[in-house]
Amino acid sequence: MTQQLPLIVYAQETKRPFVRRRICDLPAEERPLYRLHQHGSEALATSELLALLLGTAEAPGIAADLLARFGSLYALARARKEQLMKIRGIGESQAARLVAVLELSRRLQLPPTGGEPPRVSSPADAANLLLPRLSRLEQEELHVILLDTRNQVLGIKQIYKGSLNTSVVRLSEVFRPAIEAPAAAIIVAHNHPSGAPRSVPV
Repeated sequence: MTQQLPLIVYAQETKRPFVRRRICDLPAEERPLYRLHQHGSEALATSELLALLLGTAEAPGIAADLLARFGSLYALARARKEQLMKIRGIGESQAARLVAVLELSRRLQLPPTGGEPPRVSSPADAANLLLPRLSRLEQEELHVILLDTRNQVLGIKQIYKGSLNTSVVRLSEVFRPAIEAPAAAIIVAHNHPSGAPRSVPV
């Protein structure tokens, strides 16, 4: 008598449906637009503000995916349009809208034009001038702030653009804008797009 082997049935592999949180899935009091009207923009989370900006039915899910993909609003602000369009649900017009809004927010941090030029009296003053310029760059750049005898800003010049983690420049290139201005003093600064600042020989 032969022993019968158990019948083995292999289930066909199925893909899990792509489910994303939508506006209609949220209770009315938790929807970003309602919360904005009731509590003001300051009370909204970053994902809720992004959802309002996107303005689509799947905006809450897309906003969550954006923050998960890039890790932070800071990293999102450095993203290119092509990178944003890799997120499912973001087309060219939505990616362009995001880039435009983030660029406007950067420009709001720049010193106002007209009137008396800004004055640098502390390292924080210099940082406030340079952060809008340097924070979103993907390559190392060397910039020089030109100051007059009252420490007022005559201008900010880009001296050099390097790679992700390297910037090599000649001293003559650093001082040339100061001589041409002419400037009484300069402040030299560069960024670390790799996110790993470290001391380097001068």
